[in-house]
Amino acid sequence: MIQLHTWGTPNGRKVSIMLEELGVPYSLHPVNIGQDEQFKPEFLAISPNNKIPAIVDEDADGGPLNLFESGAILIYLAEKYGRFLPTIPHQRHTVIQWLMWQMGGLGPMMGQLGWFVVSDKNQTPVGVSRYAAEVERLFNVLEKRLSESAHVGGDEYSIADMAIYPWITQYRTRVPDHIEPLIQARPFISNWLAEVGRRPGVERGMKLP
Repeated sequence: MIQLHTWGTPNGRKVSIMLEELGVPYSLHPVNIGQDEQFKPEFLAISPNNKIPAIVDEDADGGPLNLFESGAILIYLAEKYGRFLPTIPHQRHTVIQWLMWQMGGLGPMMGQLGWFVVSDKNQTPVGVSRYAAEVERLFNVLEKRLSESAHVGGDEYSIADMAIYPWITQYRTRVPDHIEPLIQARPFISNWLAEVGRRPGVERGMKLP
């Protein structure tokens, strides 16, 4: 049994989507970050960086395994169950590089844009313009990629798609004036979002916790 400790953020939903896509048994443990539950000692024992998501794999080789960082969890689960990450090195590392692109680029930049638009009490224009421009640049990168490939990591649906989809989907609601025009102006991203969003595992994973 895998224990999933998570909340309804894009990073959290990467892993709930993965587990739903795999169809493996797991137990869900909500960590309400709005109530600072991520700082509780029992959660810090699993995720010392006090960030969700985190998992405990009770059946891991060598004994129970705690894992934090969404990208590391996706790779681990893909390797454990042999799905959504190719084994051919060229294809495998193509998927991993796009996963890293999300983790190091798209996610943090969209998060900063969301903070300056929604949470910045001073409404700093330079912050909004800086991160809006970078998010637009990243959308251009993704649009070009999807014009060349059926999925972000290659021909097959993979953990790269799972990592990117919840960020764009949730932020088109969080900062719609900035994100929705980018989607509507990019047909390959728009079609990809619709296709991925129709997957039953994605639909279920996006509703959790």
